[in-house]
Amino acid sequence: MKKYKSYLIILLASVAPLITISCSDNYMNDMNTDPSKAATIDPNAQLTTAELQTYGDLSMVEIYRNYFYAFSQQLMGCWNTTNYGGRHTIDNQEMSRMWTTLYPNAIKNLTDGEIRTNGNAAKSNINAAMRVYRVYLMSVITDTYGNVPYSEAGLGFYNGITNPKFDLQKDIYADFFQQLDSATTMLNAAGDKISGDVIYKGDVAKWKKLANSLRLRFAMRISDVEPDKAKTEFIKALNADGGIIENSADDALINYMSIAFSFGQESYSDYRGNALSKLLFGNDPTNNPSYICSTLFNQLNDNNDPRTFMMSRCYYDKLMSSTGTEGRIDITDEVKSNNKFTPNVPGAFSWEPWPTGFKSDKLTEIAKNNPDVDPNVAREVEPKLANNFLKSDNPGVVITSAEVDFLLAEATLKGWISNKGTVTELYTKGVRAAMDFLSDNYGCDKISDADFNTYISNNGIGHTEEQAKAAINTRAWILHFTNPAECWANVRRSGYPIMKSPKDYGFGQYLTGGDDIPVRLCYPVLESSYNKQGYDDALQQMGGKDDWHTHVWWDVK
Repeated sequence: MKKYKSYLIILLASVAPLITISCSDNYMNDMNTDPSKAATIDPNAQLTTAELQTYGDLSMVEIYRNYFYAFSQQLMGCWNTTNYGGRHTIDNQEMSRMWTTLYPNAIKNLTDGEIRTNGNAAKSNINAAMRVYRVYLMSVITDTYGNVPYSEAGLGFYNGITNPKFDLQKDIYADFFQQLDSATTMLNAAGDKISGDVIYKGDVAKWKKLANSLRLRFAMRISDVEPDKAKTEFIKALNADGGIIENSADDALINYMSIAFSFGQESYSDYRGNALSKLLFGNDPTNNPSYICSTLFNQLNDNNDPRTFMMSRCYYDKLMSSTGTEGRIDITDEVKSNNKFTPNVPGAFSWEPWPTGFKSDKLTEIAKNNPDVDPNVAREVEPKLANNFLKSDNPGVVITSAEVDFLLAEATLKGWISNKGTVTELYTKGVRAAMDFLSDNYGCDKISDADFNTYISNNGIGHTEEQAKAAINTRAWILHFTNPAECWANVRRSGYPIMKSPKDYGFGQYLTGGDDIPVRLCYPVLESSYNKQGYDDALQQMGGKDDWHTHVWWDVK
């Protein structure tokens, strides 16, 4: 607990305003200087703030529950998920959350810290780490919206740029590779300590691996639009100093605290806990929990994936606490024996159609001593997200060794590399790592070798190149459940798993934003007023319309 308290102190210091003294009189200086405020901001504290905000910002992560999980068809049925993403509802405020939270906070902090440490040999490590993390967060932003402010983002204080230009995504990605290459070279174990780092605790060797592994991700991202450059950058990353993430010990995971869930105003500025877990728990958990979408549930259950009932459970929630999962009654095994699972299809709310339930023997027994319990269950047969994923100290996922295994498998499939193992070997290693990821980080039971071998023998790589690509990226989709930004990006890039529109499930009349599943989010409307030139230039690149069916540059499917 002590380490997290120290991170909180650093976080609070990072948001303290800079004090500028213009009066030369000592008395006036003393009188006008607040001794409780820091005169300068420690760049290490700024890194801490940016890391924690990634999944700790309650306002920002709403965009994941409202849109990303629906577009990736992993969650469905919850009012927020179905109303926005499941029904293709265009809502400017909800789509803007990432833009209006990351730019003025994390991106501004990282840009400021990077500029102030640039060229300072005594702070080269923190400068490099901030470069790496800025690239990572900017990749999340550009993959969501397309062309966005990048080269001039966060420069309002230094250069007076209040209306930053929108850079082409092609140029943004080109700079990603340069920045990560430069950062890897700068990182030096003998250099300055990266303090307050809640991912790697300042381990420079692991930061090198993170930078190189992100290069693999970005190379694969552009593999359909610039295949030659993608191959070149992938191989350069593999050969770069420091190596890549090869096992779970090097996973880039943001560490959060165990704190009580709250949806009060103060919780929007408290980044100590995993706010995504908080949202998935819900501010009305009894009536509006997180339901698993049929696309994900059927993929797991139909293929006897041992993660099926680690990720999804059936609960009776009428005795559930409003602040934790206490009081939930697990009836999964009973639903299983009655073969009554009814996951929500894309576009459906949890009450439509009202599922056919049954009378629970388990609840009947409990009801003998508790008249508040109704043994007749209905919506309880709709699989919900398991309790393990609803804890505030769940990690925030940046990139894992399992993802790297899948990237290596696809690169081998493409013929880019041949020295990391066969496609089958890398795919198998990735699936094993993905399953172990749940037991290592979410308290799920360890999957035995026997169960794993049975699964992999029935869910192999296939016989054709396209089958192999589908297998790799479908398992990556399952892995990325806890990394919704990467999940949606890789689904769009790879085209797998293949998904049907909610229209195909009978909800076409509700899809006010078009029948097809959106492939980007629209810009904040206020950009058309406050940054009109940049906004207009961006629209011109998209044919004059801010359309969420216009593919981003790397998405050519």
